[in-house]
Amino acid sequence: MKTYTNTGSKDTRSGFGAGLAELGKTNENVVALCADLTGSLKMNAFADAHPDRFFQVGIAEANMMSIAAGMTIGGKIPFTGTFANFSTGRVYDQIRQSIAYSDKNVKICASHSGLTLGEDGATHQILEDIGLMKMLPGMTVINTCDYNQTRAATLAIAAHHGPVYLRFGRPKVANFTAEDASEFKIGKAIHLQEGTDVTIVATGHLVWEALEAAKALQEKGISAEVINIHTIKPLDEEAIIKSVRKTGCIVTAEEHNYMGGLGESVARTLAQSIPTPQEFVATQDTFGESGTPEQLLEKYGLNAANIAEKAQAVIKRKTK
Repeated sequence: MKTYTNTGSKDTRSGFGAGLAELGKTNENVVALCADLTGSLKMNAFADAHPDRFFQVGIAEANMMSIAAGMTIGGKIPFTGTFANFSTGRVYDQIRQSIAYSDKNVKICASHSGLTLGEDGATHQILEDIGLMKMLPGMTVINTCDYNQTRAATLAIAAHHGPVYLRFGRPKVANFTAEDASEFKIGKAIHLQEGTDVTIVATGHLVWEALEAAKALQEKGISAEVINIHTIKPLDEEAIIKSVRKTGCIVTAEEHNYMGGLGESVARTLAQSIPTPQEFVATQDTFGESGTPEQLLEKYGLNAANIAEKAQAVIKRKTK
């Protein structure tokens, strides 16, 4: 099993920007649309290199989604860019009717997701977006964990036909996955660490926290299996079931409300196939608040310490 090392903190939105810039050079059908947040979404390089394929629509997110849907009719592959809150909640009707229902090949790329948006506060910290998007028939939902994986996902979704929701963030986080993108495949979980006592499946910014939790658990003599679930829909159910058959219990970790997120998808899978004790690391049906990313992750328990605590709790619930 490969050992994962933090090669330096980077923001995941910059991984999106790098991937989009590469696509601009290699795929002439890729176009980009932005709702007045070009710098925040790191779309500058694409915009500068391909001004004829970049469309600044202003603060008109609903219009951006409708324009993107229309562009697919001519064979274009539109990538839309704005904050996660504005990419989903503000424009849900347009996504449902014009993109998902019509099976349009639009890539909805959303930055500043979750609590780690930080000081902008609850009005911008959407914690329901995964649930909103995964319930749309035909929508692929991806939540990446670091710079390299976000770049890899950006490249991969261009080659994937159908609507995609790609979720990433603003803060600099550990960068530890393969630089060459060889590990990333849509719908396929990545096993980061083998274990026998408890399964930890995590997504997004909490994947690195899960690895840190596994280290802490190892010091207590607890063997944790860690799985990176970057694709929440379609979920790699086979990987999850195979793991819990070995460990007998599971913890899910996500920067999202426990209702509607990764944890709920995992619970459904287990209920249908192999009922298993489960603990959730997620926000508990609440809005966020203003604060630094570090302060908010600590307050809401989205960190390695709480993952380790939940792992120890769920182990005690295993059927003897």
